[in-house]
Amino acid sequence: MKANGKAIKYGDNIDTDVIIPARYLNTTDPGELASHCMEDIDKNFVNNHSKGDIMIGGANFGCGSSREHAPIAIKASGISCVIAKDFARIFFRNSINIGLPILECAEASADIDAGDEVEVDFDTGVITNKTKNATYQAAAFPPFMQGIINAGGLVEYIKKNNG
Repeated sequence: MKANGKAIKYGDNIDTDVIIPARYLNTTDPGELASHCMEDIDKNFVNNHSKGDIMIGGANFGCGSSREHAPIAIKASGISCVIAKDFARIFFRNSINIGLPILECAEASADIDAGDEVEVDFDTGVITNKTKNATYQAAAFPPFMQGIINAGGLVEYIKKNNG
């Protein structure tokens, strides 16, 4: 499984209230959440990315509340993957549970710039910055996590595998 796209870059400590402001938590509609994704930090995010683009974050990405709305908003906005130095643990788990691929890689987080063309191979964990002709190594997803992501999330994975 691979992802290809332009890098959309943010810094450290991007919390769930920045990803999806609390004023929109009265909806669970993925499309509605996507339309407000990142708006408090990047008013043009909704209009300045394409389906498949890759979000780059710094340290402690997804800190804050435990709500699943944040990874749902990112995934529904068309982002194919999030790469960060590291993730808040609950955000990491929520992302996998809803089928949003995320990779921890400090080197890629630091070196990839906004607008760089990036390719991610989830089977090997290799991240390629096509713009800079550089590669970075993240941990590959174990097969069971690949299965969850490929199924579209934990609920669909369980349905598929347990009848």
